[in-house]
Amino acid sequence: MKVFLTGATGYIGGTVAVRLREAGHQVVGLVRDSAKADALAASGVEPVVGSLDDSELLTEQARRADGVINAANSDHRAAVEALRAGLEGSGKPFVHTSGSGVVGDDARGERNEQSYGDDIHDPGSAWQPEHPIRVARAAIHRVVLDSAEAGIRSSVLCPAMIYGHGLGAARNEVHISALVEQARHSGVVRHAGAGRNIWSTVHVEDLADLYLLALERSPAGTFYFVENGEESLKGLAASIAEALGLDGPEPWDIEVAGAFWGPQFTTGALASNSRVRATRARDILGWKPRHGSVTEWIAADLTL
Repeated sequence: MKVFLTGATGYIGGTVAVRLREAGHQVVGLVRDSAKADALAASGVEPVVGSLDDSELLTEQARRADGVINAANSDHRAAVEALRAGLEGSGKPFVHTSGSGVVGDDARGERNEQSYGDDIHDPGSAWQPEHPIRVARAAIHRVVLDSAEAGIRSSVLCPAMIYGHGLGAARNEVHISALVEQARHSGVVRHAGAGRNIWSTVHVEDLADLYLLALERSPAGTFYFVENGEESLKGLAASIAEALGLDGPEPWDIEVAGAFWGPQFTTGALASNSRVRATRARDILGWKPRHGSVTEWIAADLTL
């Protein structure tokens, strides 16, 4: 296929681009400036200079492509609508990227036993997001999933906490990098609150494998969580302390942590629970992830 990919220079998108090319697909990547375009072209991806705000450009590129993967901003509704406009009635695949923070809670470092399955958007589901940002993100899920009725083979991939080194220009993810940044800044590894909160996890290369499967064979209008294991934030911090030879882990007052990491990121990510189950990825697409332990990866490969 000729695949139009947003976020082509990012952590997820860059890794997906490598996987697509390895599978024999032609990749056209959206990039914000000409300097990055040259680097993208050198990697074998055809660059298109523009942004998610260029609706006409997105619609035209979607119309020209055999399939679209949106691996850029999960919360940019106008971009999703522009891509959808270029695909309507085509039967082409449209894979949209979200994140399992959409089911996150306000646990402030405490454990929650609640987990969520791929059926959160199915008819009869009682699930409703709580935070306004999550409400808006869930509404974008609905735009993508409902585009199946407009003749688009749409799907939403909603990965949990991603780890592993990216295969493209961007090597590092968000959550673990934030813990490492603080540890190297202070010399002590810390977690927000008690650190008993738990996130499901997935390796970036396993995630990229699922993008390929979704592009090639996902049924229209299908939502997928993406995970293969889970870990507490205290467990992550302990593994980081051992890998870096630093003191800790130590609990950090939520407000103080928020001053360093930002209040929203602290409470919405580092101090929340996000526990999901990737049933459909395995049952429908035959996804077989190869990496199952984020702490083993930290011990063996943490080089941020």
